[in-house]
Amino acid sequence: MSSIILKRVFIHEENGQQIPLSDPDPQEKFTPEYVREFYSNIYPILTTARIEGPLIKNDKLQYTFVSTMGTKG
Repeated sequence: MSSIILKRVFIHEENGQQIPLSDPDPQEKFTPEYVREFYSNIYPILTTARIEGPLIKNDKLQYTFVSTMGTKG
């Protein structure tokens, strides 16, 4: 039996599009919450996003940042 360390990938969903965000700490010392805060400087909507996952997809751990804000109109 062998074990594999799965890489993490973070997905930000915006306007129906999935934007992949690379892991700022490949050694996985940062929590998903810290990664969300890290990227909230670029994507301010992430400050209120919830984290879904991890799901195993294509031999990677996938976390998705889902905005809790609704759209207007």
